[in-house]
Amino acid sequence: MTNFISVQLKKAAEVDLAKPLCKFIQQSYPGGDAQAEHCRAAEELSKLRKSALGRPLDKHESALETLLRYYDQLCSIEPKFPFSENQVCVTFTWKDAFDKGSLFGGSAKLALASLGYEKTCVLFNCGALASQIAAEQNLDNDEGLKAAAKHYQFASGAFQHIKDTVLSALNREPTVDISPDTVGTLSLIMLAQAQEVFFLKATRDKMKDGIIAKLANQAADYYGDAYKQCQYKDTLPKEVFPVLAAKHCIMQANAEYHQSILAKQQKKFGEEIGRLQHAADLVKTVASRYDEYINVKDLVDKINRALTAAKKDNDFIYHDRVPDLKDLESIGKASLVKSTPVVVPLSQKFTDLFEKMVPLQVQQSVSVYNQRKADLVNRLIAQMREATNLANGVLASLNLPAAIEDVSGDTVPQSILTKSKSVIEQGGIQTVDQLIKDLPELLQRNKEILDESLRLLDEEEATDNDLRTKFKERWQRTPSNDLYKPLRTEGENYRGILDRAVQADGQVRERYQTHRDTIALLCKPESELNAAIPSANPAKTLQGSEVVNVLRTLLANLDEVKKEREQLENDLKAVNFDMTSKFLTALAQDGAINEEAISVTELDRIYGSYTQKVQESLKKQEELLKNIQNAHQDFSKMKQSNNESNLREEVLKNLAVANDNFVELVANLKEGTKFYNELTEILLKFQNKCSDIVFARKTERDELLKDLQQSIAREPSAPSIPLPTYQATSAGGSKPAASSAPTPAPRTMVGTKPQPPARPPPPVISAASSSSSASAPSGTAPAPAPGATAPAASTAPSQAQGPPYPTYPGYPGYCQMPMPMGYNPYMYGQYNLPYAPSPVYQNPGQAPYPTPQQPGYLFPQQPYYPQQ
Repeated sequence: MTNFISVQLKKAAEVDLAKPLCKFIQQSYPGGDAQAEHCRAAEELSKLRKSALGRPLDKHESALETLLRYYDQLCSIEPKFPFSENQVCVTFTWKDAFDKGSLFGGSAKLALASLGYEKTCVLFNCGALASQIAAEQNLDNDEGLKAAAKHYQFASGAFQHIKDTVLSALNREPTVDISPDTVGTLSLIMLAQAQEVFFLKATRDKMKDGIIAKLANQAADYYGDAYKQCQYKDTLPKEVFPVLAAKHCIMQANAEYHQSILAKQQKKFGEEIGRLQHAADLVKTVASRYDEYINVKDLVDKINRALTAAKKDNDFIYHDRVPDLKDLESIGKASLVKSTPVVVPLSQKFTDLFEKMVPLQVQQSVSVYNQRKADLVNRLIAQMREATNLANGVLASLNLPAAIEDVSGDTVPQSILTKSKSVIEQGGIQTVDQLIKDLPELLQRNKEILDESLRLLDEEEATDNDLRTKFKERWQRTPSNDLYKPLRTEGENYRGILDRAVQADGQVRERYQTHRDTIALLCKPESELNAAIPSANPAKTLQGSEVVNVLRTLLANLDEVKKEREQLENDLKAVNFDMTSKFLTALAQDGAINEEAISVTELDRIYGSYTQKVQESLKKQEELLKNIQNAHQDFSKMKQSNNESNLREEVLKNLAVANDNFVELVANLKEGTKFYNELTEILLKFQNKCSDIVFARKTERDELLKDLQQSIAREPSAPSIPLPTYQATSAGGSKPAASSAPTPAPRTMVGTKPQPPARPPPPVISAASSSSSASAPSGTAPAPAPGATAPAASTAPSQAQGPPYPTYPGYPGYCQMPMPMGYNPYMYGQYNLPYAPSPVYQNPGQAPYPTPQQPGYLFPQQPYYPQQ
């Protein structure tokens, strides 16, 4: 009697997960052991998918465990990899589980670059395989009953979870098998079957009949609800409907049977008979309509025996009145099942392959934190460098310290010699020339990479627009224009960076051309440098004065501030703090990360002391520069002034300024070179990202074009052509009379066995024609009366006629078709008889059938050939 419904598995197309995941890992994580370990985990994940989806699965716990482990792994990597069409683009293709397909078009399938779609389909297969395992259980023992109930409840929960999440996971219309209506019905079917298992266990354990009746009635209710949900929808296989209808009647009959036993125990013999009669009617319905799907012979015999015994006892002993069905009290319901909620991990043996890999949300938070940190450090370093440049500019304008070192007026001051030596050691003018020469090449390389990346997007977008224009609403996929917006925004950002870099390069060149001659002078030997500096009268009277000593002290203090500032800059660059643990803790505690609050708090804690030191250095420099300017005013008043000394002082100032510009130009050019090299790496990653998404879009385009071609091939080439009126005329030449009443729709009996055609009624022969046929001699036709209208060739029957083929011999209305006969020399008069009439079967008292060929048969009579 037991016949459980199991769900077919969906079939997935093969996908290589390792390649795109490894590429993302190599782009997002620094090289080393951690990166290699993550790549190995990606390869293991790809192998796990092949084990779970790339082969037929046995109906066994181990196969279900593999599916569950793969589902758990998908859930664990979802927050760690940005699966989308414009990031980690992996297209998952699945076929409809219930679509059988067609000869030319194949079965329905859907391809999406969505991890949520993959999770949904895998969970569907988990529920489907669980239903198959449950259906294979041996229900004759407790272990089989418990396993079946557990798997059916798990399958119900899996389908219910899909119903609740599928639309948000896909963001588009799913295939029919995973649509909310279909999986909702499957969830209810699995729940009904779990309830039936509990009914079987209660029956096996010989529990009280009242409890068993309630369990059966609840199962009948579940089956009835499931049948109502799918009765008018063509979403599930057709064999499901009759099974649901039969199970509803069987469970209701079981409930009535066990409730009748309870009524007998309570001395309610009339109620016992009424319930047994209702149960007998229900199983009779199942036996007559659904016997092809479910065998209820044992249940029918059991109920009939109980009903016969109850009637006999009531007729001879109790004489209790049998109530009507509507007067019977309703049977209660008791549900012992519920859908198992989907709580990850589903597998008891699950171990996360990417356990050491931080979630994507943490990665993003760390990235934003690093950007905040870089902005803060760069701002502090920029403030210190700006202050240093300001101090150097002030000293150069005052010709310090060269003014107080120029004792003789004929030699090069020691500070100028030191600066000249430093410039020569750094390569001098040749270094600057080479760095400036390399910049255009680096810039051009970056422009070419960016242009090639955007060209790939432009070509694919143009192709997509052409196909969208061609196929219009049939071209159902995300427009490339919308999909590429983030990439184009990123590309425009890089374009703006390159434009600003070009402007900065121009300013550096202009500045270099302004100070090139003076920098070249600093690169000359001491003798040539001394000859290039004008001589002047010495200021020996100033040596050892209080003003000079004060200036020397102030300049020494300023140099000390500069050295402290350089050390402070190095300390700022060396600070490193990993925020991953902080963000992981916040995510575990709150389920979300407030990145701004956490980052600001940590940056204040780590860099607060450095910020204070920078401000103190700036304030100290400001006071020193003020004192240096005041002391220099006193020094200038005491110093003798003439044209030669003024000219010499101007040259020394220019040399000091040239040194400062050389140092700054070399630093700027080296930073520019480093910037272009780092930008090249970033642009190569951007190009790879564009290339990957374009390749994925081309693959998706080819699949969609293939599906469109198949759908176009399945469409009719032309609309149906209406038949001419004369072709629709019956063989007799007259059209059937149109009925004024509408034709009622036939009643659809789900899953009923095909019945033999209805027996046609006998033709109606009028009395007049019978008498005339009897009185007329054989072979002659009676002449019509003068002035009378000739009768029709055949009288229209008053009842509907049977099918245009003979019915069975012995039944009324049977008339064997006359068949042509071959040559028989022993038959008398065969040349004069074109047909030998067959014996006609007819009922007693029935009017004889006319011997000519029956109208409506399309076989022509054999022509008469006279004997020669």
